[in-house]
Amino acid sequence: MPDTRVVVIGAGVGGLISAALLAVRGCDVTVVDAASSPGGKLRAVTVDGAAIDAGPTVFTMRGLFEEIFATCGESLDDHLATRPATTLARHAWGDARLDLFADPAASEAAIGAFAGAADARGYRAFRAEARRLFEALDRPFLRDTKTDPITLGWRMGAHGFRDYLNLRAYGSMWHALGGYFRDPRLRQLFGRYATYCGSSPLRCPATLMLIAHVEASGVWLVEGGMHRLAGALEALARTQGVRFRYGKPVREIVVERGRAAGVVLASGERLTASAVICNADPAAIADGRFGSAVRHAVSRVAPARRSLSAMVWTARARATGFPLARHTVFFSDDYPAEFAALSAGRLADRPSVYVCAQDRDAGDVAPAGAERVQVIVNAPPTGDGARPTATELDQCTQRMLDSVSRAGLSLDLGPSAVLTTPSDFARLCPSTGGALYGPASHGWAASFRRQGSRTRIAGLYCAGGSTHPGAGVPMAALSGRLAADCLLRDRASTSRSRPTAMPGGISTRPATTGATG
Repeated sequence: MPDTRVVVIGAGVGGLISAALLAVRGCDVTVVDAASSPGGKLRAVTVDGAAIDAGPTVFTMRGLFEEIFATCGESLDDHLATRPATTLARHAWGDARLDLFADPAASEAAIGAFAGAADARGYRAFRAEARRLFEALDRPFLRDTKTDPITLGWRMGAHGFRDYLNLRAYGSMWHALGGYFRDPRLRQLFGRYATYCGSSPLRCPATLMLIAHVEASGVWLVEGGMHRLAGALEALARTQGVRFRYGKPVREIVVERGRAAGVVLASGERLTASAVICNADPAAIADGRFGSAVRHAVSRVAPARRSLSAMVWTARARATGFPLARHTVFFSDDYPAEFAALSAGRLADRPSVYVCAQDRDAGDVAPAGAERVQVIVNAPPTGDGARPTATELDQCTQRMLDSVSRAGLSLDLGPSAVLTTPSDFARLCPSTGGALYGPASHGWAASFRRQGSRTRIAGLYCAGGSTHPGAGVPMAALSGRLAADCLLRDRASTSRSRPTAMPGGISTRPATTGATG
């Protein structure tokens, strides 16, 4: 019988999903993680006894997760309580405010009242273009294995040839947005979607406008916080028989006869397997953190190609003077200057600030007393350099508070607030410098340069937001599904290529079942 043992390194979203999908197809799966609980970057920090999201906060593409749970014979609703958000986000520039809504007509009307009829029409055209880009790339790129420009065109076929010629890959997102919006604040608002993958709107291709369609298609609020999704995915995997071993860092990925053969834990214990899925940043493989035998399995990512990091405050805070929504963005008054500073390896003097008020919906009614908040300011991925001093951290906190105060928000973080810096993220995600999204999506070829599911070593696969198809919770989920699919397809192909001796001296190929996506 074939060896069905698989070790998954890392219980992030990609690792959890690959483990569940492999187990439901008959694999014997063990997940090992250095952390004490699942989630990876989808994590929570406990402040004054309250669990506060300290990673991703926006839940989109819910249908994808419904598909994954259904494949395992389960229902997402049985594991996770969610409800649709009516307000997608609130945006502020000093005294000016603009909300975007789940109802596109309401968003268009709000933009018209904010910036005039011409920009309302521009929004309608922008929304149509974002949808076209997403639909053109969803099946042949996002949901398929890593490809190259020529193969992508072949996948899109003759029917999609017009879309292939107009993927907006060679112009910047910032320039393209100028064609839809006269008001520079709207250009800034919709340019912010580039930061969802840790990139600058001035340097990433206009193709990434498709992110706006993903969010406009529906944002869901997860009861208890986004970190509950990690618990739901772990529970899903356990129902399929997946074993979890936490607090077990991996010292080495074992290679025998040219293929992955298991892992050695930091304790010296060896877990033998026929395949390994690494749900860590591929940069850690290239740096030799999983042993010299696999260093050549993936390509190195130069520090200049890293995506953004962040300064993240998690707190039980008191917020007054501004009606926070669940998601609120306070914009810098000079967006190009902000990204110029980040590109130069510095924090912006007047940064944009994102606040996730996790106890609010539309923001019309403030919770009584302190509330759970996560506050994010973009930062350069320099966490493998000198740690910031206490004075520098205080200055950064004050700049953040000054930025939100220009819109009238008074934010008292309290004495128990936790600040996570690029240095902390570099410790949590080794070899990244604290970059939270893998390589930045700068230039037309960036998406094609991400690490794919397969590596240069047979039996070793990659998953996670630093791999194809990209950063963010839904893309990490797709990466996990792709890694599982590639492993099963490769196993079936190998099985077919091995003749089996039968009585009478006749060799035949065993029957196999192809993997499903």
